[in-house]
Amino acid sequence: MLQIIYLQFKKVKSNVASNHALIEFLPAQNSICTTSKNHIIPILNSLEKKKRHHLTAFSNTNTTSLVSMAESINSNKTLHQIAVAFKNLANTVSDSQSAEVEVAPFSHACSLISPLFGSLGIAFKFAEKDYVAKVNDLAEASKSVPKLHSLIDQDVQANSVRNAGSHTRNLLRVKRGLDMVRVLFQQMIITEGNSLRDPASKAYEQALAPYHGWAIKKAVSAGMYLIPTKEQLLNKLNEDAESAKVQMQIYVSASEAVIQYIDKLFDSRNLGTDW
Repeated sequence: MLQIIYLQFKKVKSNVASNHALIEFLPAQNSICTTSKNHIIPILNSLEKKKRHHLTAFSNTNTTSLVSMAESINSNKTLHQIAVAFKNLANTVSDSQSAEVEVAPFSHACSLISPLFGSLGIAFKFAEKDYVAKVNDLAEASKSVPKLHSLIDQDVQANSVRNAGSHTRNLLRVKRGLDMVRVLFQQMIITEGNSLRDPASKAYEQALAPYHGWAIKKAVSAGMYLIPTKEQLLNKLNEDAESAKVQMQIYVSASEAVIQYIDKLFDSRNLGTDW
């Protein structure tokens, strides 16, 4: 008899919003069934309450967990880290006219750019190697020189600003790398299609090409034919198109403020930046 009752319950399509509806499916003329009803209905009601309680608890717990998980995943993404680091630097330089940028957070922010150069293929291999070496130099310098302006002033006093390997020279090269990435992101945002060749070419021509010789320019030009697509680049960085666009725009705005700050450090000391 209980098996028959169970099979009849299975036919009910609606949720047990009204457990009493199940009574209609039980043969009322049978006294055994009447007894079954008296036992089953309270059980169903109890189970329904427990189900709702556990579903609510599960929902609340997992909503919080999912949000935390999403934030954790996002915070580990390259573009997000870059955007946050440079936004912090931009906030520093925007706070006042006498803002001072520390070398340590600056070099750390710049180091986050390195994987991006490595993901652009052979065309930017030389840039990656050169950029990484100079960022490492600034990171090492941060152990003894706390501020960017102090870094430059030391070289000015030693008359070594333009010497190969000087911190000031390396800072200028790093700034150009940041500017190239800024233009690249800007072009990626406004350019339709999946090709990265045009955005990368424009970024190189604007930020780096004026300071390179014929041989390097030719090597970069040839390497552009092997540059990954936008989709391939984002896959390497574990990003999706929509979230990447948001992070890239943050970097474009923030890095511009940081680059202008560095230019002012050079110009205020009559050092220029075109060398």
